[in-house]
Amino acid sequence: MQGRETGKVRIPGRRLRAKPLASQILVWVLCILLLTVAGGAFLYDRISNQTLENQYRARALAIATTVAQMPEVAAALQHGDPARSVQALAADVQATAHPDYVIVTDRNGVRYSHPNPALVGQVLHEPMDALDGQNHVGTEPGRLGPSANAKAPVRASDGSVIGQVSVGILETTEDKDRGQQIWLIAGYSAVVLLIGAFGSVLLARRIKRVTFDLEPAEIASLLQDREALLHGIREAMIGVDDDGRVTVINSEARHLLHLDGSVVGQRLKDLLPAGRLLSLLTGELGGADEAVFTDGALLVANRMAVTLGGRSIGAVVTLRDRTEVEGLVRDLRSVQGLMEALRAQEHEYANRLHVVGGLLEMGDVDQARRFVSSISDTSRSLGEGLRSRVEPPELAALLLAKVTLAAEQDVQITVTDDSELRQPFLDTQSLLTIVGNLLDNAVDAVAEQATPRLVTLQLDDSAGIFVSVTDNGPGVPPEVLSDVAVDGFTTKNQRPGTRRGIGLALVARIVRRAGGTLDVFPGPGGRFEIWLPEPETEGSVREPASLGQGPE
Repeated sequence: MQGRETGKVRIPGRRLRAKPLASQILVWVLCILLLTVAGGAFLYDRISNQTLENQYRARALAIATTVAQMPEVAAALQHGDPARSVQALAADVQATAHPDYVIVTDRNGVRYSHPNPALVGQVLHEPMDALDGQNHVGTEPGRLGPSANAKAPVRASDGSVIGQVSVGILETTEDKDRGQQIWLIAGYSAVVLLIGAFGSVLLARRIKRVTFDLEPAEIASLLQDREALLHGIREAMIGVDDDGRVTVINSEARHLLHLDGSVVGQRLKDLLPAGRLLSLLTGELGGADEAVFTDGALLVANRMAVTLGGRSIGAVVTLRDRTEVEGLVRDLRSVQGLMEALRAQEHEYANRLHVVGGLLEMGDVDQARRFVSSISDTSRSLGEGLRSRVEPPELAALLLAKVTLAAEQDVQITVTDDSELRQPFLDTQSLLTIVGNLLDNAVDAVAEQATPRLVTLQLDDSAGIFVSVTDNGPGVPPEVLSDVAVDGFTTKNQRPGTRRGIGLALVARIVRRAGGTLDVFPGPGGRFEIWLPEPETEGSVREPASLGQGPE
């Protein structure tokens, strides 16, 4: 893009963004999952180790209390156990409950059972914690190695403590169970990573499909270009999706459509009133360079559907403000009309001078005098009659020019004898626009038919301003009466360099703002009547009135 280098956005992380989107998503997802799984595995290992330790201690305590409560153990401790029944009992417990050791001692610390039979009968050197009558759990080094240990007191029939039972589960056993859990965690983590990798690939494909196979750097570049284009052009532009919601809008469009606040995401039907403008923007009406009036401007609208990747994504509407241009064009046409009127008068006066010159050449001076007097009286009477009955002078001059121009096309414009417009309250430009457009339409309507071609104008200011223009042309078909005043509507053939459907719409707009009525009567014969009420107070503003079609 040229001429729009300022405001260019730098894209950080260019090396990373240069990688394909699928690779970026895969790397980031795997990194996140790896960190998450590692952290979760660490916490799970800590928690499971503590839980496992507590479980082994509880298991050892349960075994110890069970053995301590056996009557044969208490009896053996009281009588010295000559048959060594405690050792056999401890061996059975180890075989069934699977502790690593079950050691029974009396109050003096003499062992009655031990996994190493050689130590039976020897004195225990570790402290006898259970002699206080309470159960004790913990971790002890022991001769066989560190273990989860539980100690329970052995009581005689009278409740006195006569020994203790010490049960332990070695850490090697715990480590074996912990290893199994680690493998379980590792397997679970591997499954999670595989699922995450597969999901990231699917997600990348989904995003690529939604973004039309564009990479993030390309999307950022497109966004930058879009913003530059959107706000760097003078034309108004609106983008809408298939549901009619605004997706993008520039400041010129906001200005022309008088839209404030949040607009993106809202439906056009909720932002604009019903009418021709809304129909053009939503696509209900088609066509290129369609003219439409708003309250303050004449706009030219174009709507183009947008498809990408073989599917519709909405439409783009452009609006151009042609108010000033159209005003200049109409002023130019007025000047051209005056020039044509002067040319017609010059041609007519040249013919009359030729007649006078011929009469004088033939020596018929009296006839020449009478001819000059008659044509002078005719021109003077028409001009003086209009100036005496029509104000402002610009309107009288316009009527005189229109009469002359129409005569060139063999069309007779007649201003009725009872027409008077002496004190118009409407501004001159609006009055000229109303009368000029109505007369032009009437002349165009009869110009192609056989003679006589008649156009009649009636003006009245007895109660407001009344303007009536009739002709003997084909008139307006009844089926289009409601459309003749709509901007852009015309029943005439298009001419190169001209924009049809503006004149009568402009007249209707002036009438509506003045609070008047525009009545269009069906053919045969064209008939347009306009009535503008006089304002109640000077400078007062009336609410626009709706257009009326047909006689009241």
